[in-house]
Amino acid sequence: MTETAPAGYSSQRPRRDHLMADREQFAEDDPRRHTIKLKGMLHDVVQHAREDVDKVDDPRAKALFETTAEVLTGLVNAYEHFERRSEPAWR
Repeated sequence: MTETAPAGYSSQRPRRDHLMADREQFAEDDPRRHTIKLKGMLHDVVQHAREDVDKVDDPRAKALFETTAEVLTGLVNAYEHFERRSEPAWR
């Protein structure tokens, strides 16, 4: 499943079965097990918000839904940086 994403963000939504397999490789007390699940949930909300943009006529609601998608996409990006330890704050 693919969604439109801003430049620099991954637009590929991992399949649910791959997420579960990825999670299972980490122990329950490993944060990555939980970040993988949360990223999947956030991706679902991003997709839902973007789909809802086309379902409403109110320009303020459209802006709110698109803003929701953008903010949550940034949060997914932060989770990915945490998992890869690619930012100084996560090292």
